[in-house]
Amino acid sequence: MFFIKYVAINTKLRKDVKMEDNIKQEHYDASDIQVLEGLEAVRKRPGMYIGTTDIKGLHHLVWEIVDNSIDEALAGYCKNIEVIINKDNSITVKDDGRGIPVDIHPKTKKSTVETVYTVLHAGGKFGGGGYKVSGGLHGVGASVVNALSKWVEVKVYKNGNVYFIRFENGGHTIEPLKIIDNCELNRTGTVVTFKPDPNIFDSEIYDYETLKVRIRELAFLNKGLSLTLRDDRDEEDTTGEHFLYEGGISEYVRFINKSKTVIHDNIIHLEGEEDGIFFEVAMQYNSGYNENIYSFVNNINTHDGGTHEEGVKRALTRVINNYARKNNILKEKDDSLTGDDVKEGLTMIISCKHPNPQFEGQTKGRLGNSEVRKLADNVFSQGFDRFLMENPEYAKIIVNKAMLACRARNAAKKAREITRKSDLATSNFFGKLSDCKSKDPKISEIFIVEGDSAGGSAKKGRDSMTQAILPLRGKILNVEKARLDKALSNEEIRSIITAFGTGIGEDFDLSKLRYNKIIIMTDADVDGSHIRVLLLTLFYRFFKPIVENGHVYAAQPPLFRIMHGKTRKYVLDEAEKEEYLSSLPENVRARAEIARMKGLGEMDADELNETTMDIEKRTLRRISVSDCVAADAIFEKLMGDDVEPRRNFIEENARFVKNLDI
Repeated sequence: MFFIKYVAINTKLRKDVKMEDNIKQEHYDASDIQVLEGLEAVRKRPGMYIGTTDIKGLHHLVWEIVDNSIDEALAGYCKNIEVIINKDNSITVKDDGRGIPVDIHPKTKKSTVETVYTVLHAGGKFGGGGYKVSGGLHGVGASVVNALSKWVEVKVYKNGNVYFIRFENGGHTIEPLKIIDNCELNRTGTVVTFKPDPNIFDSEIYDYETLKVRIRELAFLNKGLSLTLRDDRDEEDTTGEHFLYEGGISEYVRFINKSKTVIHDNIIHLEGEEDGIFFEVAMQYNSGYNENIYSFVNNINTHDGGTHEEGVKRALTRVINNYARKNNILKEKDDSLTGDDVKEGLTMIISCKHPNPQFEGQTKGRLGNSEVRKLADNVFSQGFDRFLMENPEYAKIIVNKAMLACRARNAAKKAREITRKSDLATSNFFGKLSDCKSKDPKISEIFIVEGDSAGGSAKKGRDSMTQAILPLRGKILNVEKARLDKALSNEEIRSIITAFGTGIGEDFDLSKLRYNKIIIMTDADVDGSHIRVLLLTLFYRFFKPIVENGHVYAAQPPLFRIMHGKTRKYVLDEAEKEEYLSSLPENVRARAEIARMKGLGEMDADELNETTMDIEKRTLRRISVSDCVAADAIFEKLMGDDVEPRRNFIEENARFVKNLDI
């Protein structure tokens, strides 16, 4: 399934290196203080500027250059942006903005292009009048990309000339900016090509889907802006994919809801502006039970919310309650609807363009500007109240849906109280869970296994100090088709909730998670795959933070055992088997007992330990979600009520199936 990224990791224990407490620092003076010149600081501590040097950091470089082009679009000077993955995995970003200034900068005495790419905090985003609204690293982006690249080339189209400059080895200028050609007098824009430094990043390979998701998102957030992505590594991709949405975030909502059953046809789009702050929101309800609310500030995803979200959510709850009371849908004796009630089945995009956003936290995950809360509340409440008044048939459907959610929430609350009081106190639950002796979540892990037979082998083959075993008897409820109250009536789900210790719904608290690793251990057949998907659906819908924070893994038992002499080698798949056999001398290869491994439930304890549970030998796959919108869509498609999209998905992908298990 494309929405899940599996990262194969080896979980061998690392032994901490301890320093003796009595070692003293004997030498410490001015010579010990290091002063880093120019871009050296970025190369020395890249994580301070781009967060990480893994695959995420690699792609972050692209966004820093693209953000500069987006800023030109926000200022009204750019209509087209093109991103190209070149054959050598370098990246080219083209725009038709004004072009970086080419004149000599008064402070550095170098061209402005060279200044922007070699001096930290040099850019048009520091109150000098260049940009009223901007995203990215606020003027740091271009120089950081230069510092972390093997080479960078910049072309500027301006004044009828084509200007060119090249940097190498972490930002060193090869020669000053020069004119290399002529162009049409009215042509303007910037073309940047860079090759990330392989000595900095864990990987040099760009992922097309990762780039596509963000570029599509930028097109939704900037209506009327044309963005194109092309992959020159693929000889068949000559034109790339084109993204242009004149409807902006309304089309984003339509895109998210395309696989869902909506309960009102109109997408509600509200916007307003005050003191240079532009705010807009688009929303539509569907018949599902999950909320999909995404917020942005200057195109940055504020995944932790902030004042723009708070203002909208506060107004949403107030307006629906007021309408329900005024129209006697909600009776005087009835409790008011909560925020959770009115968000059920809601798809919403919130976008704020702010000249001086104040973000909380290093990741810019939360907006802190207090003035935005009032603006968001006013814009949303006025517009949404008008929508309800003008569309009474839709208003009634929305209110009734929220009231159903309220009743389900109250039922879930009672079920949670029963679960809390009973499960841990009953011998029945402890008969299911074979807990580990350690109470330290950092070193503890839980295996969720398929059936009692695999559970029995796992209990005998585990390290009882750090490994807990929870066998599932049968398949858990498909929560894509159920509210929380129904999920809590499922005995297997209650066992999982109790074992995790985090609670669920309103009570969920990630800090109470009892295990650092939650490992799904099912057979590689149809039933095992189905159970795995059911568990992933449960985790994504009701325990999403455990997925987002990297606590969920899939065990990867070997498919073959190869024996020759005293050597016993386990391999994960057919390709690894052939690779290993080809590495053996011909006479050894001829004598090897290649055996296809049995299912987990058929392995004895020693086999299970050696192949799947021993932290020194096993391979786990960490499960992460890189695109929440795509993940939501695929869960809805594969696990939702509507059969037609699921049938279409199976028909479209049937030709890719290998080793069909019948």
